[in-house]
Amino acid sequence: MSIQSDEYAQFRRQRSASVTGPTGPLALVETTWLAPGVTEIPTERAAADTVRLTTLEREDLDHGGLQRGYRVWDDEAPTRSAFEGIDAYDYDESWVLKGRFELVAEERVVSFEHIADGGRLRQHGASGDVVFTHEGVEYRLAPFDAGDDDSVQLVFADTTNGTDTYGTGRFLWVDLPPQWRDLRPGESLPVEVDFNRSVIPPCGFSMWFNCPLPPLSNRLPFPIRAGEKTVRFAPGFDLYSAGS
Repeated sequence: MSIQSDEYAQFRRQRSASVTGPTGPLALVETTWLAPGVTEIPTERAAADTVRLTTLEREDLDHGGLQRGYRVWDDEAPTRSAFEGIDAYDYDESWVLKGRFELVAEERVVSFEHIADGGRLRQHGASGDVVFTHEGVEYRLAPFDAGDDDSVQLVFADTTNGTDTYGTGRFLWVDLPPQWRDLRPGESLPVEVDFNRSVIPPCGFSMWFNCPLPPLSNRLPFPIRAGEKTVRFAPGFDLYSAGS
């Protein structure tokens, strides 16, 4: 079932609450990765009442293996104070497209470049493709697997990026029917691709995220005038100097 106009308004309210929350992207003021072999997190970074600290892990591209890190979230982050809203297109039912999720191989991975990795690639599980048709042409996009959730995450670009919408691309989660777990490679199930739910990635709200960039297969040669456009900050605010 597609998001209708009133449901879309609720989606927009929930989205605003999410980005402005205590660990929403606007509150992130630091991401630090520990040196190889270091496991101790400096808990004193969360000494202030307004500050929260969380841990995370990733593949270490330099040394291999698992790298630990931590993030610092602050209720008084300058990004939170300067935030004025998210500009978005009006709901447009024509951008609710019928598509399908096609299982390729459970073990398939796809290489994604990330903003802060200097051109190096990280591998993400992408067991299937999201396929849809626009103006008579079929497009096949590789999404991230979403773990145990019945959804996949598209990291995509289109020709509005850098003019009407966030420059590096946007994210979109596509819900899968529970039966997708029973698919065999080459089999598919129908899904709804609702571009009205396209969102700005976390790096559009804080410089401390290392967002994935759309691979070539996910760069669409037409404009998608649906979903979120840009983050609106107070006049004169510079996102990339806020944490320096």
